[in-house]
Amino acid sequence: MAKTMTGFKFYFRNGETWTIDRECIGDLWISKVSTSYGRINGSDFQKIRPCEGFKIEILSEADHVQTDDINLGGLESGMFERATKYQDIEKMDIIFDDETSDLIYFPYKDKETPGQEGLDNVHQTTKISKNGHLYIVIDETKSVDDVYGEFL
Repeated sequence: MAKTMTGFKFYFRNGETWTIDRECIGDLWISKVSTSYGRINGSDFQKIRPCEGFKIEILSEADHVQTDDINLGGLESGMFERATKYQDIEKMDIIFDDETSDLIYFPYKDKETPGQEGLDNVHQTTKISKNGHLYIVIDETKSVDDVYGEFL
């Protein structure tokens, strides 16, 4: 029996999370997911699934925080504003109907921030469109304007 994707859980670099139900996802593309094995920051040996690129359209109904997510910034301003203010999505769980998940890592390179440790990702660009949808592109060669320019 095949598993069905029920949603995504984004992990921000500062530890916050955002869960989005499948019904709130429009356009989606996760490119070239591979499987590697290793340690991240001294953790146990584990399976690591990096992807080459990611693009998503998130419908306006997802601009909220679910009770399972701990996200004070999203409670105050909404998740769309939080996602555009900070470009720091590091990884994502793909959640399935059998309560399992696959963790996917995004291309990540810290922005150079003189005098402070930065969290923002050079490869992530995020914008809210005129129709209230959030568009996110995490890619080393393309920006949200390159991919979704006609909708912004």
